[in-house]
Amino acid sequence: MRTIALLALSNVFMTFAWYAHLKNLRAAPWYIAVVASWGIAFFEYLVQVPANRLGYGTFNLGQLKILQEVITLTIFIPFAVFYMGQPLKLNFLWAGCCLAGAVFFIFRG
Repeated sequence: MRTIALLALSNVFMTFAWYAHLKNLRAAPWYIAVVASWGIAFFEYLVQVPANRLGYGTFNLGQLKILQEVITLTIFIPFAVFYMGQPLKLNFLWAGCCLAGAVFFIFRG
């Protein structure tokens, strides 16, 4: 559970690093957005690297990657809808179904 919790926290930082500048720094030069994103991404790596180190062994590399993708979508959808004001679309559900299939195949014995 620690791995999953840390990956979720790192993904919150990652999502903000990658996309929040599109809302908050729209008028700023691109290099300001880069520096701000790098600053946020630093905290992502402080959590993500230990998460993967803790999880590797319990999960194999493919499982860690698919787990991260599921967490990414789980974090990204509320971010896109509530923070960025994007409409909730049925495509999010279909993407989730595809990831559920990926989870099935990567975690099956």
